Order: sequence, then structure tokens, then C-alpha cells
Amino acid sequence: MEGVDHLAHERNKAQFDVAVMKAVWAGSRDAYELFHRFSRLVANDPVFRKDNRPLLSRKELFKASLRKATHAWKRIKELGLNEKEAAALRIFIDEFSFMDVHWEMFIPAIKAQATEEQQKQWLPLANKMKIIGSYTQTELGHGSNVRGLETTATFDPKTDEFVLNSPTLTATKWWPGGLGKIATHALAHARLIIDDKDYGVHGFLVQLRSLDDHLTLPGITIGDIGMKYGSGAYNTMDNGSLIFDHVRIPRNQMLMRLSQVTREGKYVPSNVPRQLSYGTMVYVRQKIVFDASIALSRAVCISTRYSAVRRQFGSHNGSPETQVIDYKTQQARLFPLLASAYAIRFVSEWLNSFYKDLLQRLEAKDFSTLPEAHACTAGLKSITTSVAADGIEECRKLCGGHGYLTSSGLPELSAVYIPACTYEGDNVVMLLQVARYLMKTISQLKSGNKPVGTTAYLGRAEQLMQYHSDVLRAEDWLKPNVVVEAFEARAARMSMACAQNLSKFNNPEDGFQELSADLVEAATAHCQLIIVSKFIEKLQQDIPGKGVKEQLGVLRSIYALFLLHKHIGDFLSTDCITPKQGYLANEQLRSLYSQVRPNAIALVDAFNYTDHFLSSVLGRYDGNVYPKLYEEAWKDPLNDTSIPDGFHEYVQPMLKQPLHHGRL
Repeated sequence: MEGVDHLAHERNKAQFDVAVMKAVWAGSRDAYELFHRFSRLVANDPVFRKDNRPLLSRKELFKASLRKATHAWKRIKELGLNEKEAAALRIFIDEFSFMDVHWEMFIPAIKAQATEEQQKQWLPLANKMKIIGSYTQTELGHGSNVRGLETTATFDPKTDEFVLNSPTLTATKWWPGGLGKIATHALAHARLIIDDKDYGVHGFLVQLRSLDDHLTLPGITIGDIGMKYGSGAYNTMDNGSLIFDHVRIPRNQMLMRLSQVTREGKYVPSNVPRQLSYGTMVYVRQKIVFDASIALSRAVCISTRYSAVRRQFGSHNGSPETQVIDYKTQQARLFPLLASAYAIRFVSEWLNSFYKDLLQRLEAKDFSTLPEAHACTAGLKSITTSVAADGIEECRKLCGGHGYLTSSGLPELSAVYIPACTYEGDNVVMLLQVARYLMKTISQLKSGNKPVGTTAYLGRAEQLMQYHSDVLRAEDWLKPNVVVEAFEARAARMSMACAQNLSKFNNPEDGFQELSADLVEAATAHCQLIIVSKFIEKLQQDIPGKGVKEQLGVLRSIYALFLLHKHIGDFLSTDCITPKQGYLANEQLRSLYSQVRPNAIALVDAFNYTDHFLSSVLGRYDGNVYPKLYEEAWKDPLNDTSIPDGFHEYVQPMLKQPLHHGRL
């Protein structure tokens, strides 16, 4: 029934102040108002329509994305939006386009790697969209291994130019967003060659297309790499391929903040520390963690609302069937994902603060926290994107058969999100980088270097190696210090075991290769400890509002105890807890689900997502699922006619064939 809130009875059960929880989720009252404003602005603008995306051809889809991207730019200028406001607007447009790479990678890279003079030349053009940039690093044959890139930029002292060339097919730039059809310029990464000497990978600004007619410039072969996974999904982005055939650019188009090449061809490292360039990478990865919280929370919102609407079995004497959300099996799958969405959101807040602190330190030439920043952003990028990608798929399953419909919003959400597990660093490779950081930290313990920050617990390694949990009752697992100690002991023991096993190898790299699977598990334990700890720290803040902190405490415990349950083998094999204590943790976890149940709908309402942003019939705010599901089905082009194209040509002759007696 239109205009009726079918979930009102669920919302009335809430035991906390939903308005306050919305601000907590957003990060602050100001952030809530920012997101609220722009989510509604997008939802009410017909240009940003997206319900028809899966039905469009690739060309139609791409054209529509160009219209939305340029309309967004028009609105940004009309409303005089600042950078933060424009970023919020792009979140709720919810469609990948060339704009994302331009603003989130191309421009930040220029700021980090270009000299002041170069920034004055290029940033005004980029900021006003007079040029459109792509960040071209990945190649057909090399992704995560940047040192293996094959594209070359050879200095020609006769003409004072660099000659960019793709010497092999595998040197083809492959995957950069915005490159295929739209970018006018690229920040191309290539091996700097001077007098046959290789100086490693550097960045070069290269014009790709004419600013007059957009045609490709001489020596450049460029195009889109083709359809990606899913129907609409990531196919709004023109991920491209690029081959350089001895393309010449002026010497001053090498980004020279960190190193220069003189007119005479001399390579001169800058007095600006190279570490400053890492800020862009840290920025991108911390944003990916924030995006993971959005993606997972969208899926959880859809599946939670639908689980409350859907009824199945349990009817007695004509009474209504049981709401699916009341089944313990549904709760045991759904509520840990709800808790994970909040956990990822809060660790992303901390990571953003860490990033801002890092920038200030880098400008002051204080690089002390840079290794930790690299390890944290790499590890948390890996953990959170994997949890989000797997969680979206689990939410689809939680919605039964209807979850497989495009109109549920979940198949497209999955297709558009899962690349996050690969781009900006393959998730397994990222965890191996964390493992190297952990092994280095442990190796320095003997020299008296005391770990700080997220590895401070390793400074108490001897104590943690002797730790045994003193849990006696199920409710003991609700104590934050009890949980943290168990997670610290698990992480420390797994890392120390890896370090001990590595010491047995004559060649450390051989050991690292042989023990890589164990190292990934140790890195995972470390990163999960960070997330659990930051969730606990969040609740140590002054959080107002009736029942808000209490409900967040329930989610915190669910998140931690679910991880303990999922990785019980780690905790038992490292002798951190006993089987009995593991049983008590699981017992407590089950009881916590009952505390979430009356608050479930309000907890996803706190995400404050519009129906437009969710783009899901199953996740509608009003819960009016079935009429809308039926209505959506009739919008499919197959239902335009009673008799489908091809019936008369193929099926009817089969139906009209003479009847022959046969064995079939």
C-alpha cells in the first residue's frame, strides 16, 4: 500500500536515539548534515536517475554516465561547492566515471610529485576541468609490481625531450580509469633512461588527445579494454589501454619535485624527501576503507529491511508466518555483517585522522610514522574490502531468490564493488607487505627499539607469550580489556612464530616465500586487532543520546566475538584460550543477537540512505516490497510485447511440426 510504512512497527522497537546514531555513523553532526543534504539533492535530480542502468547497452550506459558526470560538475560550479562538498555529491551520484580518477588520483599525484612551478602550470587547468587526467601505472603484464613496469621514458639531450615507448605488448598500460575514451592527459609511469642507465620508475605528464577535436595524438594507440563483470556496474568507467610509440614530450613534463633531469641530462635527486610522494597512496587507500563501510552498509541495510518484511514458515492456526529476521540462523549471518559495517566505519575515521597527522609530519620532514601508515593502509585496505565484498554476496544470499534479481540492487552492488579487492594493491599482496613490516618490527626488538602505535603490543611480546585468558563466565567476554588481551596475544604469537620460522632459513626471501601463507594469517590477525581496538576506543569517547553507546557496545562485542568464533583455530592453536572459553564466547555471541534484534531496523536507518542511493526494491525504506517487485518486473523490455521477438521464427515452427510416433 502506497504511503504506508510497513516497517513502522520495527522502528518503534528502537531502544536508542536514532538521530544521534545517524550523527555517530556520519562522524559528526556536521558530516551528517553534509551527507543528508547531498544525498537528497542527488535523489531529487532526474539527471541522476540510475534505476534503468542494467537495461542499457554499453554505449548507452557510457553516454548516460558522461551526462551525469558533466551535470555534476555544472551543479558543483552553480552551488559553489568546496572540495569536501563536491566529494559528498559524487558519493551519492553512485556511478564511477572519469571524474573519480581525475579528482582522486590525477590531481593528488600532481600535488605530491610536481614542483611548485609545475603545479602552477597544471593544477589550474585540472581544477577547472580544462584538461582531464588519468593515472596510468598498471600495465598488461604488471600490476602490483611497480618495479617491473616496462614502459620507458628515454631522455634525448639533442632535443631536450623524453621519448616514451612501450617496448613490448605487456608494457601496454592497462586498466587506468578514464583513459579509454575521455582523458586528455595521463600521468604516465615509466622507467627513466639516461645514457642507457635505468633510474627506475618516474611520473610523466603526457597529452593523449587533441584539446580541439579530442582525436588521439600521433604515436599513441588508445582504447577501452572492454566489458567488465556485471551488466551496469563498473561499465560506466572507460578503463583503457595505452601504447606509446616513441612519443616525445618536453623535459619539464617529468614530475620533478622529488628528482630532476637537467638540460645536460644529469639526474639530480631533490632535497625534497621521496617519502612525500607516499601521501597520495596513503590517501587513496584510506579512502578505500571508508568506501568499504559504505558498500557493506548498503548491502546490510537492504538485507536487514527485507529480512524484517519477508515471512516464511512457522504459521500456526492461521497466524502470520515468522519474520525471517527472527530465525537465529538469519541473525547469525546478518548481525555480524551489521557489526562489521560499523566497525569498518569507525576504523576508517581513525585512519583518516592518522592520514591528516601523517601529512603534517611529512611537511615537517618527520617520517617516523610513515612505515606504520603504509602498513595500516595496506592491511586495512585488504581486510575491509574483502569483508565488504564477501559480505555483499552473503547479503544477497540472505535475501533468498529475490536477492538474485537485479532490482534487489545487490547483484550490481557486488559487481561494482568487488574490483576493490584488486585495484590499488591485490589484497594478498597488501597483507604480505604488512607481514614484512611486522617481521621488521620484531627483528628490531632485540636492539631495544620499542614499537609504538598499532604495533605497541609487540613491545610486550614476552608477556603476551605467557598470556592465558582468565575468562570463567560467558559475560566476561563483554569486557573490552579481556577481548583486547586475547586478540593481542593471538596476533603476537602468530607473528613471533613466523619470525622464529623465518630465522631458520639462510636466505630470508626464500623463507618469506615458503611461509607466505602463514605470514598472511599473521598480518590478518594484526589488522583485525587494529579494528577491534579502534571500535573499543570509539566507545571511550563521550557519545550522547539515549541507549546509543549501549547499542554500539553490543555491536562491538558481536564484531569481536564473531571474529573469535570464525578464527577459533588461531586462538586455540596459539593457546590463548581454552576450548571451554571458546564455547563461552560463542554462547555470549548468541545472546547478543537477541539484543540487536529489536534495534536492527533502526541501526540500518542510522545509515540515512535514500531509496535512490540504495537502488533496491527489497531495501525500500517503507518496506512496500512485493507490489514494487511486481511493478519492476513489468518494466523489463521482454514484457513490452506478449509474443517475444524470435518466437515466430524459431519456436512456432517447432510447435507446428508434424507429430511422429517415436520413442521419446
